[in-house]
Amino acid sequence: MMGRLADLTSPDNYFEDFEVGQTIRHARGKTVTELENVNITNMVMNTAQGHFNLDQMEKSAVGKILCYGGVNFSIVLGLASQDTVENALAELSLDKIRLRTMVFHGDTLYAYSRVLEKRDADRDDAGIVVFKHWGANQNRELVVELERTALIKRKSHWLDRREETA
Repeated sequence: MMGRLADLTSPDNYFEDFEVGQTIRHARGKTVTELENVNITNMVMNTAQGHFNLDQMEKSAVGKILCYGGVNFSIVLGLASQDTVENALAELSLDKIRLRTMVFHGDTLYAYSRVLEKRDADRDDAGIVVFKHWGANQNRELVVELERTALIKRKSHWLDRREETA
């Protein structure tokens, strides 16, 4: 028998489970590789050579390739997703993106989140949660911070119904 999609998500990250001020340290880290940085830099047609021209960067004061900021904050969002938006119906906005320090190939990023706001949505089966996400490198230096607003399923409408049909 095929299970429902709701059976595959965690039972503890629905709208009701989040509290304003709650801080989450996400379990995984991710090392940024050349593959991610150079591929995504090229795919979005970013022409800043600091992201893909090693010869130029070795001759600069920086001395090595810089990782594209879009890659950096995307990794942080991804690391935070399982705990924060796994039960989202929609991503409503990304805002206040700040790139705080340089990231290089081989750096490992870790993510943290804080619930900034919770409010009702214009539908009964979900609510709106605003998260602040930030990422730090292996040296505990802040590298990125941003806010994400998501429409999150309500447990009372999605999880409880799942159990009724089991």
